[in-house]
Amino acid sequence: MIAKIRNFTDSTYFTNALKVTIAAVLPVLLFSFLGHFQTGFTIALGAFFTYPSDIPSSLKHKINGILVTAFLVAGVNLVVNIVYPLHWFFYPFLALLIFFLSMISVYGQRATMVSFSALLTFSLAFAHIHSGLEMLQYSGLLLVGGLFYLLISLLFYYISPHRYAELQIASCISLTSKYLKLRGDLWKIDADKKTIIDKQLHLQVALNTIHQNIRKVLLGNQSTVAASAQNRKVLIVFIALVEILELALSTAFDHDKLHQKFDAHPKVLVTYQNLAYNLASTLKKIAKSVENRTKYTYKHSLLQDLNALEQAILEYENNLGKIEASEGVFMLTTMLEYAEKQVEKIKIVEKAFSLKIKESDFKGKDKDLEKFLKPQYYPISTLIENFSFSSTLFRHSLRLTLTILIGFVIGQLLPFQNIYWILLTIIVIMRPGYGLTKERSYQRTFGTILGGLIAFGIILLVHNSILISLFAIISMLLGFSFTHINYRISATFVTMYIVFIYGILTPNIGDVIQYRILDTIVGSLLASMSNYFFWPSWEFMNIPIFLEKSIQANRNYLQEISLFYNQKGTVSTTYKLARKNAFIEIGNLMASIQRMVQEPKSKQKLVPQVYKLAVLNHTLLSSMASMGTYIQSHKTTSASEAFNAVVNTVLKNLEEAVAILKEENTEKSTENPVKEDIAKRFTELKNIRFKELKEGNTSTDAAFLLKMQEAQLVIEQLVWLTNLSENILKNTKAVMET
Repeated sequence: MIAKIRNFTDSTYFTNALKVTIAAVLPVLLFSFLGHFQTGFTIALGAFFTYPSDIPSSLKHKINGILVTAFLVAGVNLVVNIVYPLHWFFYPFLALLIFFLSMISVYGQRATMVSFSALLTFSLAFAHIHSGLEMLQYSGLLLVGGLFYLLISLLFYYISPHRYAELQIASCISLTSKYLKLRGDLWKIDADKKTIIDKQLHLQVALNTIHQNIRKVLLGNQSTVAASAQNRKVLIVFIALVEILELALSTAFDHDKLHQKFDAHPKVLVTYQNLAYNLASTLKKIAKSVENRTKYTYKHSLLQDLNALEQAILEYENNLGKIEASEGVFMLTTMLEYAEKQVEKIKIVEKAFSLKIKESDFKGKDKDLEKFLKPQYYPISTLIENFSFSSTLFRHSLRLTLTILIGFVIGQLLPFQNIYWILLTIIVIMRPGYGLTKERSYQRTFGTILGGLIAFGIILLVHNSILISLFAIISMLLGFSFTHINYRISATFVTMYIVFIYGILTPNIGDVIQYRILDTIVGSLLASMSNYFFWPSWEFMNIPIFLEKSIQANRNYLQEISLFYNQKGTVSTTYKLARKNAFIEIGNLMASIQRMVQEPKSKQKLVPQVYKLAVLNHTLLSSMASMGTYIQSHKTTSASEAFNAVVNTVLKNLEEAVAILKEENTEKSTENPVKEDIAKRFTELKNIRFKELKEGNTSTDAAFLLKMQEAQLVIEQLVWLTNLSENILKNTKAVMET
């Protein structure tokens, strides 16, 4: 229990909540002591409005983002106060303001949070409409609050500049460990492959997010990376983890075939599975060490596990004889090599957290790294391109604008105490997707009712304003801490915080709770209904786009693998980028499917078929990664005409699938795959090998074994890739024709 509390208080979420709590509480305490509570409270609001834009990034982007938000918050409040008395102009201006503030989100995550901050300011501007000099004073105090929050955020940054990166890398290590554990589960005789693959696909979504977070911090400012030994260490670990994930994905063995071949010799598979589990266990221990800030010490026997697998392979070969065991030995040797590479990568991670990183360890690691992060610039063309009903954000902005206007009119016509609570609820709950909006509507309503009842009960029992203030601060801290962990709990504590504040300021606390609950229910209903009826963005409409991107990314990755196999040399940056994009797009596809299953049953179209395509794409990526990893780490022969012909066939199948998703006219390829030709090559090699074994000729064993291993792995993967691409094409046609 103590360990869980310690981990919670050391988490990024708690740290961020602590920053905004300090930035909001200190001005209130200071100015209350000086007899100017309202001034302190306004500054606190400025800090609160600015806080959402403080997302992980380089220091430069953090400062710029917070500064822009602070000035935008002050500007939005000032404009609303200026325009409010102009009734003939107010409503059209209101609509345009909401729409454009929402459309800022087209520029990415930080812009989305800046947009959210500005919309929060807009809604709460109606709590106190000012005129004359008061407008400038109030907006100025909001700006001061935003700048004060920036000061607090920078203070936290310089106290512990690397902690966020450490926690993110610990999470990345932990998720990678889970992925390795799932790969190990596939070796069970009665393994539920469907469930395991489903877990892997969902895990890929989380890995995509964590990888992007780490890239933003480490690669957002190259000078910072180069100057910090700690950042160098985290960067080396991150690169190793990406490679570990690729290796894990690349172990695309035919488990059914392997079980058929080795079930009579269970020691081999059990030994390999034990090694796979120990790889995962080692990473898990490293992650715990980083989280707890303890020095990592070696506590495993991976080298012994490798030796045990080697011995198991020798025993298998001796029991069956060299001739009969030859094919099985090739398979097992490939498995052993993958395991050896994983141990090498894990050693890099271990070394990073147990020894000091040398400059030489980092040499060349930062080459072209900035290409792995989307550049941060904001061309007007991006905004213009999204002025179309084909844009999800355009429809969301229209929907949000109309819903807020309806909420505002309802608040004006009916006897609601605080209109801004309705607007605030709509802004906080409403998301582009129906599923998340509905879920947050329920969670916020539940949290508001529960938090209101708990806080009201406490106020009835406690009459000490200092004690209630303490409860308010604790509620605020916990409310912000749980925002990204459990929104229902977050809504409960935020409501308690608001009720406690009103409990100190006003005597009619019962009316406050009653109206807040009523306003929350109205806002939640409006948000949910609008997402259903006003230009809805059902996920099935976006699925073809995500399918197209995933298939196209796999196609580009295969093209880079083929290019590397033909030209040899060093792995290019374009190869690495293609690999990264293939991983990201399969995660994006799964995230889209996850969103679709949250929507009404009537809108969950072709879920089984789309999920099947996601699995096929994931399997295709696994097979390509297997071949790509092998040709990177072995001295391979020249690519044959048969190899290039098969690869071209696979590429054409994937291109045709993309064209179908784009609803373009396609001509069916008349070129027949030459799988049989390339398979004959391997059969000939096997026959030669058998003959040599019979004759006792072992003079060229090492080179010949390597050639045999290459032939087997490449041919098997090519045949598998062809089958997968044909299935992808077939299922794509079925989905688009339905």
